Amino acid sequence: MKAGFTGSRNLKLSEVQKQTLTDFIINMKITEFHHGDCVGADADVHSFIKSAFPEIKIVIHPPVEEKHRAFCKGDVVLKAKDYMDRNRDIVDASEILFALPQSNSNPRSGTLATIRYSEKKKKTVIKLG
Repeated sequence: MKAGFTGSRNLKLSEVQKQTLTDFIINMKITEFHHGDCVGADADVHSFIKSAFPEIKIVIHPPVEEKHRAFCKGDVVLKAKDYMDRNRDIVDASEILFALPQSNSNPRSGTLATIRYSEKKKKTVIKLG
């Protein structure tokens, strides 16, 4: 199964969130993991997946704007796109979306916009925080 991830650049995974993610990865037999290559949650989940599940293929969807880019090394690094387009690509390439939003109160949040798009596309969204 292919999974996507969206998260705030101001957050990192807690140990409880890592365990929750581990349980889902094992139970859902995740084989491919897509993320947006930003500092914070994307970079943290990337490191976690690489160390805990080295057999999972990591596909990186980098942003054109490099200000907050983490420059993670994945199995596949796609062409850089603007934030909204690459976020939609992550959802479209995935069967399930894991999300780590900072809060539910900022309607302009890219993480929340990605969650809304995923819900619109009838994808399962698992909020880790």
